Amino acid sequence: MPRLVAFLRAINVGGHTVRMAELVREVSALGAGAVETFLASGNVVFRWPARSARGLEARIESRLRAALGYEVATFVRTDAEVAEIAACAPFGRALAGQLATLNVGFLKAELSAAQRDRLLALESELDRFAVRGREVYWGCRVRQSESKFSNVVFERRVGVSTTFRGLNTLVRLAAKLAG
Repeated sequence: MPRLVAFLRAINVGGHTVRMAELVREVSALGAGAVETFLASGNVVFRWPARSARGLEARIESRLRAALGYEVATFVRTDAEVAEIAACAPFGRALAGQLATLNVGFLKAELSAAQRDRLLALESELDRFAVRGREVYWGCRVRQSESKFSNVVFERRVGVSTTFRGLNTLVRLAAKLAG
């Protein structure tokens, strides 16, 4: 069975407190195996019996909406995709050395040209962006709390849902999946 990761939005932020055991129980109830969470921020690792994860994001979202009472945008990636994302250096070494934080935003589908343009229009002296497939890389020269950019700004300007994770978290997750 392939190993997958569901990156969940709105878990243990903004007043939505969810126990990790509850996430494990709900994802297991869908037929997933070896379900576990990684950190307490909505990262669920599991094995999925189907050859394809097509429709899986919607199934998880529906299950969590019923169990938690609110929308939980879900972004599923394979262990190989997580490893590739963690290894990506979208800004090169020179700029990477100037960044205080590097975050990755997960998308359901690749951005259109117009959406990409709206995202890139948000670049500033503090914030840089790169798009690779279904991921957006956000490099910030200061702590992200000091930036005017946020998940909310992204969703309003670009018009699609996302959830961001720090690259360090993804590197640790990729190492766990490889081990």
